[in-house]
Amino acid sequence: MSSSSHNPETIVLHAGYRADPATGAVAVPIYQTTSYQFESTTHAESLFALKELGNIYSRIMNPTCDVLEQRVAALDGGAASLALASGQSASAIAIQNIAQAGDNIVSSTDLYGGTWNLFANTLPQQGIEVRFVDPSDPENFRRATDSKTRAYYAETLPNPKLEIFPIAEVAAIGQDLGVPLIMDNTAAPILCRPIEHGASIVVYSTTKYIGGHGTSIGGLIVDGGNFDWEKHTERFPLLNQPDPSYHDAVWTEAAKPLGPIAYILKARVTLLRDLGAAMSPFNAFQFIQGLETLPLRMREHCRNAAEVVQFLQDRSEVSRVIYPTINEDPEKRARADKYLQGGKGGLLGFELKGGTEAGRRFIDSLELFYHVANIGDARSLAIHPATTTHSQLSEEDQIRSGVTPGYVRLSVGIEHIDDILADLDRGLTAASKAMT
Repeated sequence: MSSSSHNPETIVLHAGYRADPATGAVAVPIYQTTSYQFESTTHAESLFALKELGNIYSRIMNPTCDVLEQRVAALDGGAASLALASGQSASAIAIQNIAQAGDNIVSSTDLYGGTWNLFANTLPQQGIEVRFVDPSDPENFRRATDSKTRAYYAETLPNPKLEIFPIAEVAAIGQDLGVPLIMDNTAAPILCRPIEHGASIVVYSTTKYIGGHGTSIGGLIVDGGNFDWEKHTERFPLLNQPDPSYHDAVWTEAAKPLGPIAYILKARVTLLRDLGAAMSPFNAFQFIQGLETLPLRMREHCRNAAEVVQFLQDRSEVSRVIYPTINEDPEKRARADKYLQGGKGGLLGFELKGGTEAGRRFIDSLELFYHVANIGDARSLAIHPATTTHSQLSEEDQIRSGVTPGYVRLSVGIEHIDDILADLDRGLTAASKAMT
């Protein structure tokens, strides 16, 4: 085995770890510890001064989390990554790491409801403005940019619209203006590698496909190592000016002996240290287990979802099916082919003709699908966003994010396709009663 392999099936099993040096254990151990013995006062001083990287305290770094971080960074072609307590904390810290009060970011309107609330309410309360733009025209990002813009933010496969984001097009605009693109790739691991298309930072909720079993909450930030923070000194003072929270370290300078990891190094030793959104080593172990079968599961998710799409298109109760392969806009279909080369994903949406009441009847009649606020489980999941995940948004914001009263989102699992279709038939039969 070569840890330099570029094949995802190999990377998820071998990157970052071979065997425990103390015991020879092949499975990654759960290092359930708060702190670590220093070899000497000189060793401790070197760690705290960032002259070398190593374990100090598990809020900042843990050996189990480290293996997960190395594997996902290798999977995405990044320089390093940071494990966090949730996908929400990953989204927040990804922005807070380079933006402060008085700054702004430009975000796609096509977002998960929780991210929309974070950007529309919580970040502005902290003084960070979020400017929402329609991603259908990449130039909207350029038009919304000024000297205080610190990042662009988007989802690869936006939930619930499921229209692929123009990664390379927006990344190129950011490169012209000195603005990094942050991509949430939660819904498309394996299927898309945003860094290859010009993204600088990738965010994940590991709770979803990476874990795959619905047992643990977690998040990750991957640093692509491909953005020249030092070149844009005025735009990124948090990385290029002395940081009073860490002995006046200048992060672009401090990271040089360690590699192109100024961004992720600062996130680890300042924000993770101060905010404490640490992933537990047990959860990291769970995500490592999930990661090992991720390529296999994604194939089955995509295959089953494609059959569900065909099934729903033939149903009279359904007015529209939402999936990357069936977008009416040829440019958007071409984008799906360009960025989702490993498959088109396990998520799909559809609109019931009977509106909200039909959505309720459909959900309440399902027996195999779980009615949960999650995606990416090995098992099939269904939800009615207008009354759940997006219910905190205004009707106008729901529509902007792609949620209509009759919209239902499915996260298609890896069960036998005949059983999946039988359960959907049961739900649609019940939903039809709302149309009479």
